[in-house]
Amino acid sequence: MKKKRKAARKGISGPVPDVMDIKTLALYLSMGRSKIYGLIRQKRIPASRIGRQYRFSKDLVDAWLKERLIMPQESQMALFDKNSK
Repeated sequence: MKKKRKAARKGISGPVPDVMDIKTLALYLSMGRSKIYGLIRQKRIPASRIGRQYRFSKDLVDAWLKERLIMPQESQMALFDKNSK
């Protein structure tokens, strides 16, 4: 019997919602859901729990990503300066 191969992860096509669930966030970040659950357990990603489900604010996730860029501080600020173009 052949084993099924996992499908390659696809990114989100179209607009990203302001509030995401685990599945949508996994697509947005191109990472597995188990990795996201690990980050939640370690309290390393901004998450809100509503009942038994987690929700993520796109603005908070984007800010969280910006804080974790690995590059010199001056270059980092230039990337997000909207007036630099």
